[in-house]
Amino acid sequence: MPDHDVDASRPSSPTDVRASVAAWEALFRAQVTLVRRFARHDVWGGLSMREYDVLYALSGADEQGLRLRELAQSSLLTQPSLSRLVDRLEHEGLVHRAPVEGDRRGTAVRLTAEGRRRQREIGRRHARSIDALVGGALDADELATLERLCTRLRLAQADLPDPVGLTDDGPPDV
Repeated sequence: MPDHDVDASRPSSPTDVRASVAAWEALFRAQVTLVRRFARHDVWGGLSMREYDVLYALSGADEQGLRLRELAQSSLLTQPSLSRLVDRLEHEGLVHRAPVEGDRRGTAVRLTAEGRRRQREIGRRHARSIDALVGGALDADELATLERLCTRLRLAQADLPDPVGLTDDGPPDV
């Protein structure tokens, strides 16, 4: 059964395929444009954006840290690529791996004190970039609407079927 908080204002009739595609393209192209601009900013302190993203994800974890599969859920990296990235961060002294209490085979990744310091330092600079590029383009109401819609879109994915096999007549004309 769908989550009513996510689905409450969804129209009962099917959406127009063109409208869905246009909305996706707008969201995707905005994200690509912003990521390219963020990548050009000198805020990363010698890290890549992906390395910072791992530090950021770990900064929100509890003292137990996160398993690689949990980190992979918030990343676009495959688990082997993520594992190599974590190896590099560990070599730099920004994270460490430790056993998971109560799970002899489990390993969690945690920030070191230096990793936490670097994440906060970079995070403050990145937040100013976000404010300049996103907050500079949208007013407070638009920012709230964007956050609400993106959160709703993300949460709805758990209740939506995979698109594979949804149509019998091939791709829609768009």
